[in-house]
Amino acid sequence: MTAPEGPFLYDDDPAPLHTGEARNRNGTLIALIAATVAVALLAVGGMVWFKGTASDQAEEVAGVFTKALAAGDTETAYALICDAERARITSDELAGEYLHPGTPAITGARADRVDDEPVRYVQVRWGAGVSTELTVVPEGGTKVCGTTPAS
Repeated sequence: MTAPEGPFLYDDDPAPLHTGEARNRNGTLIALIAATVAVALLAVGGMVWFKGTASDQAEEVAGVFTKALAAGDTETAYALICDAERARITSDELAGEYLHPGTPAITGARADRVDDEPVRYVQVRWGAGVSTELTVVPEGGTKVCGTTPAS
């Protein structure tokens, strides 16, 4: 294609559209990637800040669970057990399996992995020297999924 000839509306000849040197946009790309990484890190930090760590969540659920049992609120306690426990026991049997005499107090938690899944063991002191360990798992939220005598 050749440049048009002849009388032009303006005094100047038509200039080529891209006459300047190409601009380097690497800085913009790097800034965009850095901003994305920063937002991702803030989102993860925000989850821990607002929801708490896995141990905090496990201790909170275990506390609500044991206090509900001690208060006779088996409906709330039953809502906090995992599916495997629901299949094994009914809400009427729940207190017999988990409740001990005394006032429950959460004394700590430890992390472990069972079948490559994260598990928290929450220690509960019931009073009169009775201590148990609740198994807490992430299953559609944090759920209690078993109890054993504390060692």
